[in-house]
Amino acid sequence: MENILIVGKKSFLAKSIFNFLKKKKIKTTLKSFEEVLTKNITGYTHIINGSINRNYCLNKYKKINDFDLRVAKKITNCKTKYIFFSSRKVYKNKLNILESDYLSPICNYSRNKLKTESELLKILDSRVIILRISNILGLKKKRRKSRNVHSLFLDNFFNYQLTNTKILFKDSFKDFITINQFNKIIYLLIKSNIEGIFNVSLGKKIYLSEIIFWLKKLNRNVFIKKKIDLKSSFTLNNKKLLSKISIKLFKKDVRKYCLNLHKQCR
Repeated sequence: MENILIVGKKSFLAKSIFNFLKKKKIKTTLKSFEEVLTKNITGYTHIINGSINRNYCLNKYKKINDFDLRVAKKITNCKTKYIFFSSRKVYKNKLNILESDYLSPICNYSRNKLKTESELLKILDSRVIILRISNILGLKKKRRKSRNVHSLFLDNFFNYQLTNTKILFKDSFKDFITINQFNKIIYLLIKSNIEGIFNVSLGKKIYLSEIIFWLKKLNRNVFIKKKIDLKSSFTLNNKKLLSKISIKLFKKDVRKYCLNLHKQCR
């Protein structure tokens, strides 16, 4: 029987996964990072951490700033599996990126994610599931200008609206996935006895011009240049993940999610 601990009471991803798993009747507990540090957490089948240190995102790697490592160290002598949220930013941008492709992190955030991957594999070995996640589309219930240094795409999209100035982007294609699709993937990973490193993505091109068109009712300050910026374009190959869990991911569901967002924002 699954018994899940989710860390990060202020994390959008953590709270979203928690609510989804509760609806699926899975025993799930949500705690803050501070609570986890002071309590025994060896009784869970899976631990998922959604909390992150600002210094971890901005500065060079230090173990004190690595919340995932600090949580993982508390379960080194038990059978608990750890689901780690890594990033697609560990790769160089290109089409159809595989998990085995050359790793080319270009910022402290992505370099630190790779370092954490390595540290977790050392102490947990086959008990860690590493997810290199693409851009997640998710809407927070309370929208305000984000102070998070690692914001979701929609955080930035709404922040442009708050500036009340016109923003012009070059078009590019990226690999988006909705929070609903992401939650289903986490659920299926928990239900499956798997291990390893997986790309989490739609696995298909979605152009910024498409996303902006779908979201135009929410922000009319964002515009797209017709010329495509291939340097910032990418897709992740998700076939390794899909071979392990039974799920179908469609671009039409991303479109539907975006088109329905304006109803939630009333």
